[in-house]
Amino acid sequence: MELGIAGKWALVCAASKGLGKGCAMALAREGVNVVITARGAEALAAAAAELRGLNPAVEVRTVAGDIATAAGREAALAAAPQIDILVNNAGGPPPGDFRDWDREAWIKAIDANMLTPIELMKATVDAMAERGYGRVVNITSGAVKAPIDTLGLSNGARSGLTGFVAGLARQSRLAGHNVTINNLLPGFFDTDRIRTTMAAAAAKSGKGIDELLDVRRAAIPARRLGTADEFGAACAFLCSAQAGYITGQNWLLDGGGYPGTF
Repeated sequence: MELGIAGKWALVCAASKGLGKGCAMALAREGVNVVITARGAEALAAAAAELRGLNPAVEVRTVAGDIATAAGREAALAAAPQIDILVNNAGGPPPGDFRDWDREAWIKAIDANMLTPIELMKATVDAMAERGYGRVVNITSGAVKAPIDTLGLSNGARSGLTGFVAGLARQSRLAGHNVTINNLLPGFFDTDRIRTTMAAAAAKSGKGIDELLDVRRAAIPARRLGTADEFGAACAFLCSAQAGYITGQNWLLDGGGYPGTF
């Protein structure tokens, strides 16, 4: 399917690896010029080289820095002539017990996983509306639908973002001008983040990481973890011209793991 987004500019956050990189790769394949951000300059440069190899016709720009800071956001936004597509993403906060989290831990989680996406949307969506085209995809978590007890910081921050987006996406001055805002909720994907979470669970249970991953796979109807490529494909479709009638939605990609009807 021709997605109708070739030549547009996208800002993809935390895109040096994992799901962010999967989204950047899918967009580059569609002819979208991309600005990718990450804190690690070396991994970011390697990801950029891979993107350029996928589609030499697109322009790939890198911004090394922390997107959760004002300086990081300013640099990322300034790297493109305009932002037609915004993919919000940030590393999730660490797992643990809420009894051990102080105010600073909560503020850090909310800042990265709720307030930063809101600031980036604030900086871009009105200009998108003026041009008559805009797509925002927020990478959140399947834990928004089915909270994970050890990921309380993530549960809280991402649920706050989800509630905010539910209202913003339905503003007629955005939706009525072909600007959509949606959330992608990953379940268990084969990323460094999942392996970090599994490592913490392994340390707590005394079991091996591979053993816990096998248990996790067995609990997923698809009997596997998701891949960054298929996640990126879903993101690219939400960014497409064909997805203009989809907004304010939470797309759960979890291989059938969530047992509910709604």
